Order: sequence, then structure tokens, then C-alpha cells
Amino acid sequence: MSSQWLKHYMPRSLYARAALILVLPVIVLLLVVGIAFLQKHLEDVTTQMTRTATREVTLVLETMEGAETQQEALAAIRLDLMALDMKARFVDIDDEPIVDRRRWYDFIAPQVETNLRAGLPDLVAVALPTGDEARLYLQTDLGLLQLTLDRRRLSPTAPHQLIVTMMFFAVVMTSISFLYMRNQLRPITRLADAAQAFGRGRVVPYSPGGAIEVRAAGNAFLDMRARIERQMEQRTMMLSGVSHDLRTPLTRLKLGLSMLPEDEAAPMQQDVDEMQLLLDAFLDFSRGASEGAPEEVEPESLLHQIVEDARRAGYKAQLVSVEGQGTVMLRPTSIRRAVENLIGNAVRYGNRAEISLSMTPKTLRIRVEDDGPGIPAEQRTEALKPFSRLDPARNQNQGTGVGLGLAIVSDIARAHGGVLRLGKSERLGGLCADIIIGR
Repeated sequence: MSSQWLKHYMPRSLYARAALILVLPVIVLLLVVGIAFLQKHLEDVTTQMTRTATREVTLVLETMEGAETQQEALAAIRLDLMALDMKARFVDIDDEPIVDRRRWYDFIAPQVETNLRAGLPDLVAVALPTGDEARLYLQTDLGLLQLTLDRRRLSPTAPHQLIVTMMFFAVVMTSISFLYMRNQLRPITRLADAAQAFGRGRVVPYSPGGAIEVRAAGNAFLDMRARIERQMEQRTMMLSGVSHDLRTPLTRLKLGLSMLPEDEAAPMQQDVDEMQLLLDAFLDFSRGASEGAPEEVEPESLLHQIVEDARRAGYKAQLVSVEGQGTVMLRPTSIRRAVENLIGNAVRYGNRAEISLSMTPKTLRIRVEDDGPGIPAEQRTEALKPFSRLDPARNQNQGTGVGLGLAIVSDIARAHGGVLRLGKSERLGGLCADIIIGR
């Protein structure tokens, strides 16, 4: 049997699910014990006790038979009343209204009345005003007889106390369990927060705690984080070292070319400049999103600066719309590099770039659109891979590169816990690149 339908009704958080696992059995246990106690034990005991009281009342009524006056009847049953610990008197309906009085929480009273009416046909009303006293009103030939007896002879004393006691201790023990469960789940929450922060490019202090299994998971996370940081550092150092080593022969080539005639040196100078650009691209890719620490940034102000710098560089860039406001934890240098790469690609393969910003309480979206040829849907995944050059989709003659532009942007987006999505611009018809980051 599939349980997929149940997932829609289950809470999503770990704390809520643990609370449900803790509370649900307690509630079921209380219901089962309460219903079983009320239906089995209390009902059986109450039936036996009311039957005994019914026989005693019948004996009193039989003793009264043959009496001609109320005083004679009361005198005839005086000894029986003393033996049965009852009180009797004749009452007038006009002087004392007959009402079925009972306490609202006396849930066993209806069964008491039902059993008494079944055994006493002449019973007019039953009053159970307190837990110590019960009044029976019976119609006789001499008038309305009121019998007063101890309530404890009809049913167990305060049967609701068991339910109250069960509920009280259930609440107390459940509250204690909640406190203990919260302390046990807190290390898991801290681990999830540390992992989520690291996924967004932030390293927050974290020390393993809690149960043995949680500590093991925390230590494994710390080891994994250290290995990733070490790998990123090694990659950066390796590519930086290679770039640094290659700059020396490039400098010598530039010096040698400067001594040649301009006509002969122009083609080789172009090759040297292209090699210089390739080295810069490798260096940018090696740095990735690790440059700078996350800080509170106003995306609108940052985009205004990026667009103004792009305009001064001769690019046709414009910030067309801004939705929402506030600050976001970002690495401004990395985000600047990502947006500049998208703007550079837009003006390289198209004529202009339009940038828009949208902020919601949960997400930040930076969109860059162009009017170029765009990228076909089946090649967009390939375009995000490093060193991927889509010549049919992008005119390579209009720019040089090694296919690292979109890869760098995607790497920066992932380092912020986000994603880079490529699509078709509805307004300009070219490529639409969205950097989506969770706030």
C-alpha cells in the first residue's frame, strides 16, 4: 500500500515530526485507557452498585405498603432507614421543584439514573447535586417520597479523578519529553545550519555535540568541509602558480616583439594578447567565489555601480527594473565578477544588455538579457560546463575565450547557495541568464 498521500499531511520540519511521534502515542494511550476504563470497569461497578441500591429502595417501599398516613409510613420504615443509612420524607411538588440536578463533570450520572429508572418504575426524578449525596423522588399512594442516601452507594467516588490524574501526568511528562527532545534535536539543527551556510559560501563556527551518531555526522561534516576548502585552496594555488610562471615568458615575448618591425610583430602580438586573456580567465576560474568574505550588501546599489562601470567601458548596459529592497549576505567582489561576465557575454554576442533585480523575502534574482542569438535549450546545460565553447550558438569570431565565462558565473551562484538558469529573453529575444540566490 502506497503512503504517498500521507506525505501531504505530515509536517515538514524535524522538530514537528518528532513532536508528532511523541504526542500521538500519548493521546492514543489516553483515549484507549479512558474509554476502556469508562466502558468496562466503571460501567460494571456502577451497575452492580445501583442494583444493590435498587433492591434496598424496593425493600423500603414494600415496608411502607399498608400504611394509611405519611406519618405511619415513615414510622414503619424508620428501622430500615437506620439500617440502610437513608433518610426519608414526603415532599410537596409545589414547595420543592423536581429537577434532575447534577454536576457538569459527573459523566457517570446518566448511567446511574438509567439503572435506577430501570429498577424503580415509580421513580420520578434523581438529583445528584454533590459527590456525597443522592436524592431519589418516588411516587407512592401517600404522596411524593424523597429518599436521601450516600452517593458512594450508587457509583465510585469521583470517577473523573482518574482521567484528570492521567491528563495531568501526561501533560507533565510530555512537557519534560519536549524539553529533552529539543536538546537532542538542537545539535542536528546546528549541523543543518552550518551545512547550509557552507553551501552558500559562508563558514560559520560549528562544534559537534549531542548523541554519538550526531557527533559522528558533525565530525564527518567538518572533515568534508576541511577537504573541500583544502582542495579549493590547492586548485587556486596551482592555477595561480601556473599563471604566474607563464607570465614571465609572455613578458619576454612582449619585449622581443617590441624590438621587431610593427608589421611583422602585429600577428604575434595578437597571439600574445590572446594568451594573456586566457591566463586571466584561468586565474578568475581558479579564484571562483572564494574571494572576499560574505557581508551585508544592498543588491540595488551594487548593480547600479556595475552598470555604471560597464557604461564607462563602452558597453550598452541598462538597469531596467528593481523589485523589492533590503540587504543580502553576498560576496560583492564575486557577484560583481559574475554580473560583469554576463554583461560582457551579452554585448559580445548581441548589441545591448538589460539588467533587472527582483527581491522577495526568500530569494534574490539578478537577470541579464541580451538581443543576441541565444543558446538552444538542448545546449544550455553544456554551456555551463567549464571549457565548453558553443560555436554554432555563439559567434566565436566576435570574441575570444575558453568557455569559462558562464562556468565562473555558475560556480559563484552555487557558492552563494544559488543557481544559474539560462533561458530565452521574452523581451529581447536573446539569452536570459538568471542568478537566483536564497536569502
